[in-house]
Amino acid sequence: MRGLTHGFFAMGCDCAVHLAARDDGDLVPIALAAEAEVRRIEARYSRFRPDSALSEINRQAQAGGTLTVDPETAGLIAYAKAIFAKSDGAFDITSGVLRSAWNFETCTLPTPEALARLLPNVGLEQVDLDGDRLTFARSGLALDLGGLGKEYAADRAAEVCQALGALSGYVDLAGDIRVIGPQPDGWPWIIGVRHPRRPDALVAKVPLWRGALATSGDYERFMEVAGRRYGHILDPRTGWPARGVCSVTVLADDCLNAGALATAALVMGPDAGRWLAALGVEHLLVDNAQVCDASPGLRSNLLV
Repeated sequence: MRGLTHGFFAMGCDCAVHLAARDDGDLVPIALAAEAEVRRIEARYSRFRPDSALSEINRQAQAGGTLTVDPETAGLIAYAKAIFAKSDGAFDITSGVLRSAWNFETCTLPTPEALARLLPNVGLEQVDLDGDRLTFARSGLALDLGGLGKEYAADRAAEVCQALGALSGYVDLAGDIRVIGPQPDGWPWIIGVRHPRRPDALVAKVPLWRGALATSGDYERFMEVAGRRYGHILDPRTGWPARGVCSVTVLADDCLNAGALATAALVMGPDAGRWLAALGVEHLLVDNAQVCDASPGLRSNLLV
């Protein structure tokens, strides 16, 4: 059996494509094609690039009004609106404007007045999508696909690998996992879920034959003020960081669903487990040092 791990840096994170095969075929072109797809999506939807499709959308969003978007972009926004409705606003791609009030480098909390000025510009109900026509009901809005882009890229990279003949492997974009296919001998890939308070420890090892896994947590970027932790994932309804659980891991058929549901659930805090269970979603919730909720299919994989 042959294997290849192709690592690269994109979307602000460490990425890898893991491929395996029984034959002597060249896996390198497949891995490079997967990387190219990740970089294509980054170029289209990065908020940091003035030439990206997202930046073009946000120039219109700042002024209000209507523009036409391509089918790929329309599909992502339609999906975001569906999760927004399903989560009662916990997942909202207009909430990126709140970041201007938060400075995680200087550990400075925003004033209530600063958040109050921004909150009227948050709310995906102010954005209408009709086919390929995207309309912003007011000026001052902006879209941020940070909660979807990396997960969508993981899915697309895996699909590129499959289209080029890969049967075994997975794509890992900073812990957002999309499986290409099981190991060549049929065994699953074992994916570790990081402990949110102990970087060198895992809370679970999850076997994956197919599908995807994504985790949302308060541990990648945060600040502590007066002994209290403030994570970078903000509740779009209040402007303050999500509270109640430290990390949410979700298993789904694709990474786009896994990631969006995990983020929405993190924002929901104490209601996350009930919401995910009602959706029939396999999940794992961690509160500080302990697993506080796990769906039946994951309980046997816990390490703490």
